[in-house]
Amino acid sequence: MHPKSDRTRWVQLLLGLVVMMTISSPQYVWTLFTKPLAESTGASLAALQVTFTLLIVLQTFFSPVQGWLIERFSAKVMIAFGAALSGLGWVAAARVESLWGLYATYGLLCGLGTGIVYVGVVGLMVRWFPERRGFATGVVAAGYGIGAMLTTFPITDMMAASGYRQTLTLFGLILGAVGALAALGLRTPSPAEVPEIPPEKVASAARDTAPAEMLRTPLFWLMFAMFAMMSTGGLMVVANFASFARAFGVADMIVFGMAALPFALTFDRITNGLTRPFFGWVSDRYGRENTMAVAFALEACAILLLLALRENAYAFALLSGLVFFAWGEIFSLFPSTLTDTFGTKHATTNYGFLYMAQGVGSLLGGPVAAMVHDAAGSWVPVFGIAIAFDLVTAALAWFVLKPARRAYLGRPDPEASTLSEAVVARPAAG
Repeated sequence: MHPKSDRTRWVQLLLGLVVMMTISSPQYVWTLFTKPLAESTGASLAALQVTFTLLIVLQTFFSPVQGWLIERFSAKVMIAFGAALSGLGWVAAARVESLWGLYATYGLLCGLGTGIVYVGVVGLMVRWFPERRGFATGVVAAGYGIGAMLTTFPITDMMAASGYRQTLTLFGLILGAVGALAALGLRTPSPAEVPEIPPEKVASAARDTAPAEMLRTPLFWLMFAMFAMMSTGGLMVVANFASFARAFGVADMIVFGMAALPFALTFDRITNGLTRPFFGWVSDRYGRENTMAVAFALEACAILLLLALRENAYAFALLSGLVFFAWGEIFSLFPSTLTDTFGTKHATTNYGFLYMAQGVGSLLGGPVAAMVHDAAGSWVPVFGIAIAFDLVTAALAWFVLKPARRAYLGRPDPEASTLSEAVVARPAAG
């Protein structure tokens, strides 16, 4: 590959990172707007939170359609449109007075816009970096995970000085414009611009698989179930983190000069961003399933220690960072594993279907955890479920997914089990 082509790839990665950072605020700073929005609409907090649910549902469950549109039309135009749509959602939300208006702006426009950008950028990066898919998807996923760190404090300050309406308008315009301009520099690579993967490398897909055929493979549904379990278990902890801290009596304890809860939330956002390129890089070198098994087991250990040391504020704050560090890598490992297995031609649409598993986790994680807590009167069973999901998924990665993918790609593993052989059965041609 020509050195100029290699530089082009890194420019594409940088542009993808910028675009992803511009769409992270609607999700991650939503909590800053709930109080003034509740006052202006007269809605209860429960009714207001439906906006956030809509944002997540539309971002995830519509991702196959969004992926198809990106592959059907120009990738850069669709991604630019998604970034602009996300910014427009904030601008429009600043002008509504009703709850339904908020659903149609912040929920609908931002949800659809962020979904287009997310699956679109990931779909491009797995094409540009076939030999570093884990790292590349991890970098752009980190942009989505930590991008809001750049806007949280400016938004907080401007809301105090000028109110939430002007804040939504200004930042909606800025984020939408920056994201759209950066997206216009993105493009699909030509075959000469990407390195070839050695044929002996297990991670290389034997052939490109269309979405309809992929959906008929048990192997895809194994990945979907694993992604959904990891997402659900992680979000059971993430969605109720503040409640855990208060119930354990450590939320307001001072650690490193700060209250434990805000310190932990800041520390967690950093580790949740860093883990995505880190474990993606590890998986590029040592294998997707090997990395999954280690990372998922690490999260189980971190949650177990967090539970055991829950009354120690320092342990709680630091271990929470380890929990997030061992959880956020799902957003780099699963898309790279999927593309390794089913090829690059339909990578964006294929990932759109897999990304729906994150939507399952978003819908189940918080509510299920609350139901379990209410039924048991304790958060301990919630931690137990999350640990169980981690260990089951780690075992599936090592004992089932690893030999199953080898067999699917035509590189049978002599240690493959009967179960894994059943998982990889290819669908009949149709």
